[in-house]
Formats: sequence, C-alpha cells, structure tokens
Amino acid sequence: MRHRPHLICEYVMNTLHCLNPDCQAENPIGTKFCHKCGTPFLLNQRYQCDRTLGQGGFGRTHLVRDGQRGNAKVVVKQFIPSEELRKSTGGLQKALQLFHDESARLLQLDQHPQIPILFEAFEEHKSHFLVQQFIDGQTLADELDEQGKPFTEAQVRSLLLDMLPVLQFVHDRQIIHRDIKPENIIRRQIDNRLVLIDFGAAKVVTQTALARTGTIIGHAGYAAPEQSFGKAIFASDLYSLGVTCLHLLTQMYPFDLYDSMDGTFAWRDYLSNNPVDDALAIILDKLTHSSPKYRYRSTQDVLRDLEQIPPSFATPTASSPSSSTPQSPSRNYTECLQVAGRSQQEVLLDMVYIPAGQFMMGAPNDEPGARDNEKPQHRVTVPAFWIGKFPITQSQYQAIMGTNPSHFKGDNRPVEQVSWHDAANFCQQLSAKTGKSYRLPSEAEWEYACRA
Repeated sequence: MRHRPHLICEYVMNTLHCLNPDCQAENPIGTKFCHKCGTPFLLNQRYQCDRTLGQGGFGRTHLVRDGQRGNAKVVVKQFIPSEELRKSTGGLQKALQLFHDESARLLQLDQHPQIPILFEAFEEHKSHFLVQQFIDGQTLADELDEQGKPFTEAQVRSLLLDMLPVLQFVHDRQIIHRDIKPENIIRRQIDNRLVLIDFGAAKVVTQTALARTGTIIGHAGYAAPEQSFGKAIFASDLYSLGVTCLHLLTQMYPFDLYDSMDGTFAWRDYLSNNPVDDALAIILDKLTHSSPKYRYRSTQDVLRDLEQIPPSFATPTASSPSSSTPQSPSRNYTECLQVAGRSQQEVLLDMVYIPAGQFMMGAPNDEPGARDNEKPQHRVTVPAFWIGKFPITQSQYQAIMGTNPSHFKGDNRPVEQVSWHDAANFCQQLSAKTGKSYRLPSEAEWEYACRA
C-alpha cells in the first residue's frame, strides 16, 4: 500500500517548481538548479528540495532532505500567493500574516505528538518558508478513496476518540483550527494515529477577538455557518469534525448531504448497509447542528457522551458465544486467538477497561533532576480505552505472527527480541484477524493506565 506524505495542500504534483516566485518554472524531480533561471534547489544551506508535493491557496509544499540531519525527510511550505492575491494589496498582506501566524501557532502546539513539529521559519529567494515535520501516511480523504467503501461506525467512533483530545489540546491554548476536513487529518503509517495538519487558518482567541468579526476562513461545506460571518468559535471546529465524520460514513460531500429546507444534514438517507447506533447518531447530529446554541461547546462534552457508548468490540467473543448482549463499559473482556498451525489450540488475550479521566502529565518546573522533555507539566484528558492486562506473551505473538523471535523461550513468558515496528505490526495483524481496532497505547494512555 502506498502512503502519501504529510500534505498541506490541495493536490499532488510529480514535478519540482522553481523556488523563485518570479520564475516558478517546472523542473524534473531531483533537479539541483532551475533550468530556466538557475535558482538552486538548496534552501538555507541545508534543505535539498526533491519534489513539489502540492499547492494550496497560499503557496506550495515541497518534500526536502535536511543535510544537517542525515538527509532526513522534512516538509517545506513556501508562501506563493495566487495571482488574485497578488493584485489585492489588502488580501496579500492578510495572506502573508496568516502564513506567519501558522508558524506562531505551531510553536505553541508542537508539544503534542499528533501535531507536526515546526523546525524553523526563514526568508530566502524573495519568499517565506516554514520547515515542518514530515508525516508519512494517508489523509482520511485518500484513505476513503483507497478503501472504496464508507467508514464503519467503529471507525468513526475511533476517529472521534483519537481526534477530540488533540482538539482539546489546541483549544486549551485558545486556538481555533478553522479548517478541519478529511484532507487535513493524516493517519500516520508508523502507529496508525491521526495527525492534525495545516494550521494556516488557525486563530488565537481572546476576549477582544471573540467580540470582533474576523476573516472568513474555512473549507466550503465543512466550515460552520458562523464562520461565513467571520465569527469562528471553538464549537466551529467540532462542527467541522462532525461533518468530516458524516462524509466518511456516507462517501457523500457535505453539500450533497445538506437539506436546505430543514437546515440539517440528511446523512441517514445515504447510509448503505452501514448501520450507525442511535447513540452515536445523536452525537453526530449535535456536533453538526447549525446553531452553536444547540451544538456541543467543548471536546469534553463530546467525550463524555461517547464514553456512554460501549465500543463495538466490547461484545462477547468466541469464549461466550451464547450471549448477544453488549458488555457494560465497566467490564473487561477476553479475546480468543487461534494458534497458527494448531487448529485445536487457543490463546486468550485479556483486555482491561480503563475509564476516561484526567491527570497531570510531565514534571513541575521546580522538580530536581527533571528533564526538559518532561516539561511543561500539563493536564491531559484521556478517553476510555481497553489495554492488555499483561505484556504480550510468546504464545500470543506466535498466534498472530506465526513466529516467536524470543531468546528465552516459554509460551507464557513476555515476547522479546521485537522492535517497536514489530510491535506496531503485531497490532495491525491482530486488528486484521479479529476485525477490531488494536494499536499500541500512547505515552499518555500508558502513564494514565499505570496510575489507574
């Protein structure tokens, strides 16, 4: 499966555009100098441009190699306004301000593992550049196209549980993203976590800003109604996330789902053999209510309601086939694994339910011996989840992967001699064989579970 890299753009290219804004000639991928004007494709004496990934309203995104970091891949975003913006003095100044604002926003947010890190910002070749972390993965828009069928209820619920804490982190810093859509959410290949990208439209909220009409920003169809009047609020991001879910559930674009007579999304009419639980449907309706008055106002409110819905994989497994009643969210469950090559042998995987909650993560500034990467201490909200009761054993690993790389053999001993990538692959294979969503816990989830 091919994965597109971290895109902050509208479409993908297979060429390399000149970095000189007065030239912008197309060059073959891997070119060292522009064949038309001679501008080098080396930025800041360290970033060698390989190819242009895509282009959006304010500029282009390039995939580059960082010569000072072992040629590691990074993404460079270049400010190149459209011809229309160039002709508008006020519009050009506003666009440039938004571009600079993006770097300021990312500096506030790069402590979160599901938001790209900003490495630096600089000016060269009469243009402005941002250097960001390269995220190898697919956007949800690409994922929907590739799988060729709508997201299931379980996938959408997993999306919300993964993205809402990210949004809470953003909102806690008084920032509104203002451009949430499938193209701006990437599923990172290495761990399957969702990453929120493109903070070029993000806005810092102050009491003065809340009372003032701002710039109209957002993607048509996904932007909340109040954004069309320049009045984005935190609930506007929740609306956009909700509409994103509706698109993924139906494969229909928001304009096609919207019933202008009723002022609601008629998304249920477009579910094709893809049932959605009533409780989740109510949450989606409240997320996408046209009036902020009747919409969710915070991520915590959404997570609280999601917490009341037992996940689809919390139903009895083959170990208790006679029951058809979903388990209570407070109960644990056991996964029954068939050992590869041994048709009569089964291995059990015990999962423990961890209820949602909050805790202070990191070290206080005055803690002796604390490392810089443990600061600042911050409050983290963790949605409910299940985690393995014990470390993965050799028999469990053998049942899923068909091999046992451990040196100290023993069916009930923890598997060893495995890398992080092996562990992530184990989760992917386990998910494929069970039809449920398994992954490695995040650092916050692991610490929270240890405290439980």
